[in-house]
This record gives sequence, structure tokens and C-alpha cells, in this order.
Amino acid sequence: MTTASSPATVVGRTARGGAVRVGARMGFMARGVLYLLVGALAVRIGLTGTGEQADRGGALAEVAGTPFGAVLLWALGLGLAGMALWRLSEAVFGAAGPEGDGAGKRAMSGARCVFYGVSSFLVFSFAVGAGGSGAGSSDRQSRDVTGRLLALPGGQWWVGAAAVGFAAAGLWMAGSAVARRYRKHLEWGRMSRGARLFMDSTGIAGGVGRGLVFAAAGWFGVRAAYTFDPAEAKGMDDTIRSFAQTPAGPWLLVAVAVGLVLFGVFSFGQAKWREV
Repeated sequence: MTTASSPATVVGRTARGGAVRVGARMGFMARGVLYLLVGALAVRIGLTGTGEQADRGGALAEVAGTPFGAVLLWALGLGLAGMALWRLSEAVFGAAGPEGDGAGKRAMSGARCVFYGVSSFLVFSFAVGAGGSGAGSSDRQSRDVTGRLLALPGGQWWVGAAAVGFAAAGLWMAGSAVARRYRKHLEWGRMSRGARLFMDSTGIAGGVGRGLVFAAAGWFGVRAAYTFDPAEAKGMDDTIRSFAQTPAGPWLLVAVAVGLVLFGVFSFGQAKWREV
């Protein structure tokens, strides 16, 4: 027996169709490019000690230095804008899948919409020259934001709470990757054995590498709150470099960097096989 779809269901399907789905897949491609470049820069830092910048600014500078760099920058910005639009549709109408209509899922999609919307704006700003060279951007921004928050009433608690949330998110990313929770979002049934192996290999290693970077950044934020010193806060570049200061030395930095490269490759796979 078939039942008529509700108006909300019809609107939701329409919102997730056509251009929004294309935008989502473009967004995964754009995210993949950025993580691939950041990871490659971090590998070079670990192996050679170069002063290159392993964060979004460094990745965009690499893109800008290629033939047709300006076109590629605009393509990345549009891809991230497409990702933001897709997450917005999930926040408003619910995500694909049986659990996609929950309040928690909608809130998470809303937060991701804001994140990718801001990321898209920053890429466009870089493309038109407002971003300058991008040198030191993530580290400087982290210190500036932390300093402003610390200056507020109860600022230490605000910074501490945000940092703990960041660290917890990183651990959740790593744990989810090891548990292979990403599989439920993929069109697993129509994927070949080779495709499944590809996504498991890149998804686990990439998710752990990405999660470690987020968790470490959160740890430095906790230190900034505890010491009331914004200089303790670190952006992606300084966070990645900090892995070389551990007993494992530069090899841990290289391992984490390879994980970021693999997460970029995993994102390319999501562009093809993710349910959107």
C-alpha cells in the first residue's frame, strides 16, 4: 500500500534535489582539495623544516600560484558555498536517512552551514585580494579571537568551554573514523569491493589524522584559558607543527600530515558515493 507524501516531505525532497546535490558534491571536492594541500604542506614541513604555512591560507596561496589560480580559487569558494547550501537544506528539512530528521542532526547541520559559509567567504576574500598572502592567518586569528573572549566577563570559562568542545569534537572524529561510522552515510550497497576498501583505508586514517589536529587545537585552547594567555592558543599551522615537539619528533608530524592528505582523498570519495 502506498501513502501520499506530506507537503513537508515533498518540499524536503525538492530542497535536496538538483542544484543542492550538485553543490554538496562540489563542496566535498573543494574540501578534499584544501585538506590535500594542507596535508602536503605539512609533510614538507615535517621532512624539511620549511617555513611554509600548513593551513587554509597556505593552501590557498598554493592554489593561487598555479596556472589559472584565480579561476581555481573561485571554484573552491563556490564549492564550499554549495556545501553550506546543502547543510542549510538539512538543517531546515532534515538530512537523508532514517535519523536525519532529529533535532540534534538539524542543529549540527546548521553549525556546519555556518562553518562552510564562513569558509566560502574567506576563500572569496582571498580570491579578490582581501586575504593578502594568508601568512600566519589561522594562528593569528586564533590568538585574536581568544584574546577578545578572554577580555569578556567570564572569558576564561567561555574559552575553556569552546576549547573542550573542540577537543571533544576531535576525539569524536577520530573515534567515529575507527568505528567506520561514515559507512552509514555512503551508498555502500552499490559500491564495489575495491571502492569499499578505498573508502575504509582513507576514511579511517584520514579521520584519525583530522581528529588529532582538532583535539590538539582544543588542548592548546584549554591551556590558553587556564593561563589566561591568548598566546597559548594555536591555529592549524602551529597545531600541526606542535606534533614535532613530542617525543616522536617530526615523524609524528609527518604521520598526522599523511592522515590529512588521506582525509582529502576520502573527501573525493564522498563526492562520488555520499548520500545527499
